[in-house]
Amino acid sequence: MKRFAVIAPADLAGASRELAKPDHAALAGGVDLLDLLKQNIVAPTTLVNLKGLKGLDAIEVEADGGLKIGALVKLNALATHPIVRAKYAALADSANEAATPQIRNLATVGGNLLQRPRCWYFRHPDVQCLKKGGDRCYAVGGLNRYHAILGGGPSFIVHPSNLAPALIAFGASVKLASPAGARSIELEQFFALPKIDPSRENVLQAGEVITEIVVPAPPADSRSAYLEAREKQSFDWPLVSVAAIVTLDHRRVARAARIVMGAVAPIPWRTPQAEQLIVGSRVNYELASGAADAALAGARPLADNGYKVPIAKALVRRAILRAAGVAEEPT
Repeated sequence: MKRFAVIAPADLAGASRELAKPDHAALAGGVDLLDLLKQNIVAPTTLVNLKGLKGLDAIEVEADGGLKIGALVKLNALATHPIVRAKYAALADSANEAATPQIRNLATVGGNLLQRPRCWYFRHPDVQCLKKGGDRCYAVGGLNRYHAILGGGPSFIVHPSNLAPALIAFGASVKLASPAGARSIELEQFFALPKIDPSRENVLQAGEVITEIVVPAPPADSRSAYLEAREKQSFDWPLVSVAAIVTLDHRRVARAARIVMGAVAPIPWRTPQAEQLIVGSRVNYELASGAADAALAGARPLADNGYKVPIAKALVRRAILRAAGVAEEPT
């Protein structure tokens, strides 16, 4: 591991100025960063410690019921917050499913959104893949069991964040601060497909710091669900995850729906076709199954990951039914 310095800026403006400098990297929880350092994927000369910045580690409930979640909020704090559990169940469950209890007490919300891909080619220090400036994605024609079935190409990584699908389902936006000023962007627009730039996973610019995530109050009569499938029920990243929010009227007809999948594409993958199929109808097993088929209609599996398609369909169906309060098996 290359030697590096650690600095602790006194305020957010100072942190932004330092992060705008070449070979400077942000340090928050440090969970993913430590792996990247040990694997020689990154080699910054200076780590900018954000842990001491004031006001970025709180969860605030707004007067209208919306949330402001500081970027330094720990995953465990988000998972166990009583308002989040009561009104944003999918978000609380997504935080609670991440990693292990020890890591959830260390890892931050901002870090979970910004973690790098878990692709074994990208993580291998001796492989110069497309994401590291090489000329090809080794998952194509290689070992691709955990890679993208939607939205892939020319890189076929999958987005690893547990929180992102749930936050996008709730319509969250992210606030960014930089030496040039502050800006806000919808989280759905924050992540970038590799066809734009294979080396990047998001639109964060040099010197920009995530300060908070703003989550609007969910619609009245809405419920949410988050589900994921893993190879082992202890510490593991999901093979597929799904967050769903369904809003019902007094007749139990869906007035609105948002469905977002994780671990199936290079970005959290929203499924408008499935959402449109649900709206205007009473939610039942057959409708949810049709929506699941629509959600995966564009899937293009690689040689070894076709198994993800039926898993994703099952989770989409179950998440819709659970969010709508309907039995998850045909009656």
